[in-house]
Amino acid sequence: MRKLKTQTDEKVADLTPMLDVVFIMLIFFIVTATFIKETGVEINRPDTKTAEMKKTVSLLVGVGPDSGIWIDKKKVDIRSVRPIMERLHAENPKGGLVIQADSISKVENVLAIMESARQIGITQVAIASEEN
Repeated sequence: MRKLKTQTDEKVADLTPMLDVVFIMLIFFIVTATFIKETGVEINRPDTKTAEMKKTVSLLVGVGPDSGIWIDKKKVDIRSVRPIMERLHAENPKGGLVIQADSISKVENVLAIMESARQIGITQVAIASEEN
């Protein structure tokens, strides 16, 4: 009697190339992602009719309702604003500064932040507002 040869080798799909592509895409999206920056304090921005979106923002400074200054979710003293802004601007010199000032905060702190930015050499300074 003749024995029929049975196929014992199963066909298995090799997933290695697909996993490589998935990991490369993941790395690409992580590197190119724009991360949302927050000041660390809840701010009630003033209303305006001429608000425009800024595309390149490297520095985000918040001035809260108590006129406290917030950078990277940390409350900072007015005297340490300039060194912190210098460090952050050195990391990304192409972007500008956006100041998120509460509608009831003191204008003196906003002007001090703007003056520090001017001394550092930041020319793109904007004040955040809500579109009306």
